[in-house]
Amino acid sequence: MMELLSENTLVLETERLRLTPFCPDDVDIAQDVMCDPKVMLFVADAMTPEAVFENMFDVVKRGAGGRIGIWCITREDTGQKIGYGVLTPVPIDESDTDWSQVVPDAYPRDQIEVGYLLVPDAWRQGFATEVCARLLRFAFERTELPEVVATTDPDNLKSQHVLKKCGMRPIGQKRAYGYDDVEWFEMTRRDWDAQNASK
Repeated sequence: MMELLSENTLVLETERLRLTPFCPDDVDIAQDVMCDPKVMLFVADAMTPEAVFENMFDVVKRGAGGRIGIWCITREDTGQKIGYGVLTPVPIDESDTDWSQVVPDAYPRDQIEVGYLLVPDAWRQGFATEVCARLLRFAFERTELPEVVATTDPDNLKSQHVLKKCGMRPIGQKRAYGYDDVEWFEMTRRDWDAQNASK
């Protein structure tokens, strides 16, 4: 039986942000993000508010004793929700996460990717880097994952910069989300250990 992490353990903090497990009440920020064409430019087509609402049943799921899932990102200073961060299975041939893999007692069979989406008001302030770094820390301190990957559109240079800044290595273009030319990044547990050995 996989150990179930406590709710407190799943609340992640950075210098300026608080990350909490996604819940039905977070439909507001899900709609702010997923319905905005600017936010979704390098991700997918913007969704309707109704479609986001219907999708909430899946996106609040947590797997592997709570270790796999989505976190709501809130600013500590204002209490404003500004987006969400993920540790979820990366789809290869499909356009969306296979939520059937997110089950309480096991890790998904697909590789786990770190990701984030922020509302435009939160761009260019370093929040994406804080979120990505905190989720990587959680992944290597609280899970048994051998590596964490990330994927971006080839033209999403800003996101690629964030991933590199967090210590993830580009490993070239591979298939993901039904496309063959997706840029992949990787951090292995050995990478993490080496990066944090002197800290």
